[in-house]
Amino acid sequence: MSAVPRNDPRRSRRRRLDSAGASTYVVATVAVAAICLPLAWMFAASLKSRSELYSVPVELLPSDPQWSNYSKAWNAVPFARFFLNSIVTTLLATLLKLLNGVLTAYALVFMEVRARRIVFLVVIAALMVPEQVVLIPNYVLVSDLDWLNTYQGLVVPNAAVALGTFLMRQHFLTIPRSLVEAARLDGVGHLGLLWKVLLPISRPSLAAFAVIAVVARWNDYLWPLLVTNTDQMKTLPVGLTLLQDSEGQSEWGIVMAGSVMVVVPIILLFLRAQRHLVEGLTAGSVKG
Repeated sequence: MSAVPRNDPRRSRRRRLDSAGASTYVVATVAVAAICLPLAWMFAASLKSRSELYSVPVELLPSDPQWSNYSKAWNAVPFARFFLNSIVTTLLATLLKLLNGVLTAYALVFMEVRARRIVFLVVIAALMVPEQVVLIPNYVLVSDLDWLNTYQGLVVPNAAVALGTFLMRQHFLTIPRSLVEAARLDGVGHLGLLWKVLLPISRPSLAAFAVIAVVARWNDYLWPLLVTNTDQMKTLPVGLTLLQDSEGQSEWGIVMAGSVMVVVPIILLFLRAQRHLVEGLTAGSVKG
């Protein structure tokens, strides 16, 4: 078998591919390190005593792991109640977002709605509006409805979702029209078409939509801070601030332990749903 000449174009193409592959691995490694190192430091800090946290030079690993920091964080504030509030508000908000986004996207794609292009432009425009812009109007409305310190006050203002509507609309546009027409010839109505035909083949997009909604609601801090002022209704991001001492003498090991307990459920969710998340964000067509 003859060797490839040095000046052969295939050799230079192979070198470029190898160089691009090596660069990709380097960039991916740096990105993973940037994400994982802070999480690793947070976990290590959650097991350190006060003296180890303030020691110079910095000790990367705890010499005597303080597992009691987790029980102290759990008992220092009503952590169980914060968990319950976060779970309830996240689940309800996600369900409302899914319902709102899917139905709106279906109407924009499969129903002859007047001015639906204008409606879609309004949805796109809503993507460009920062969430902070509507905080004060939403707060005034929730206050007028006497919804402060209630689940509906935490959930309902977050039910509208422009990103999910856009994501589901773009996915519905990739579904072959022949599949939709065949279902309609069988006498399937709008709800039947959505429930029996569209949603089963839209699971990756729905999973991506749901993960984005769950992460956004679970980590939301500003809105729960505005509409709750009792410990019984605070969510986890707001409740974590109660672990800090207002005089700056916080037990940071306990604070980090509380942070770990807040972050772990989201990490587990992402690890469980990462395949569906990637498929939902990258799928461009329906196979079959």
